[in-house]
Amino acid sequence: MDGKNMKPKTLQDAILFFANPDNALEYMKRLRWPDGTVYCPRCGREDVVYLKNQRKWQCKSIHPKRQFSAKVGTVMEDSPIPADKWLTAVWMLSNCKNGVSSYEVARAIGVTQKSAWFMLHRIRLGLSLNAKKFGTKTKIGGGSGPVEVDETFIGGRLKNMHKDRRERFVSEKGYGTGGAVGKTAVMGMLDRDLRTVRAKVIPNVKRETLQATLLSEVKHGSKVYTDEAVGYDKVSYNFVHDVVNHMETYVNGQVHTNGIENFWSLLKRTLKGTYVAVEPFHLERYVDEQVFRYNHRKHEDQKTPMTDLQRFEAALPMFVGKRLTFAEVTGKDGATPF
Repeated sequence: MDGKNMKPKTLQDAILFFANPDNALEYMKRLRWPDGTVYCPRCGREDVVYLKNQRKWQCKSIHPKRQFSAKVGTVMEDSPIPADKWLTAVWMLSNCKNGVSSYEVARAIGVTQKSAWFMLHRIRLGLSLNAKKFGTKTKIGGGSGPVEVDETFIGGRLKNMHKDRRERFVSEKGYGTGGAVGKTAVMGMLDRDLRTVRAKVIPNVKRETLQATLLSEVKHGSKVYTDEAVGYDKVSYNFVHDVVNHMETYVNGQVHTNGIENFWSLLKRTLKGTYVAVEPFHLERYVDEQVFRYNHRKHEDQKTPMTDLQRFEAALPMFVGKRLTFAEVTGKDGATPF
């Protein structure tokens, strides 16, 4: 198969296509350097030398790490796993509606479950819009359509916890016995015009947290719909704010939050059905994964569905400039969720 002229359309096509190392290299090169000019990621020099036997490039300047592959500068950097397996894993995660477990990926591409688990977390980081140190993003809203805003709680039920753990939550941590006890809060915003979702893990649902997040994600002056939660009672200072009272009704004309609640149902179906148990420390990346798939269901005209190939090609360029080490993903570098 010719890597320049042929593109895979299905998972089976992708596996066969990327099994040819030349195809995988050409594909990664085209997506890693879209303008066709390969440059050294360390110094930026463009007249690099291609080492055919190693499928790497070498910079003519003398400096550490002169040799580099197409994986350098991406979430795949320093991984001994070949590009064909990486690309197959990216295809699976970006296109499986309810996610894909590390055990399934491990069986499909022939790596250990531990390696597949680490790969999937790195891919999720690549799909993230919330990665704090990786550039900026535009705000949603500002159009004729409103932005639906809501929050949800992710985690196990208090009644299903072991007695000792349940007592720690209720007594030592000072929590009550409500439905949100022991769970992690996630805030989401849906732009009805663009059909675009933003969602992120938040430390609590206090007024200052909710409204600071809203200001950072939504354009000033946008039309915003929320439920009657007290945390949104000052939103009208910065936005055109309407509220639907869920004690009375779920829809009041155009005022409702059903769109973002539909996203919550997709997210929870993925977490409960595929991943089963997700630690709060890792939840942000699982949310990012679902946000990516939701935002890439259709093209910008919101009429034409995206193909698996188009979703896959939308994912790969997002991996550049991001890095996740094993110490970070396991929390051994002292990282915390917030």
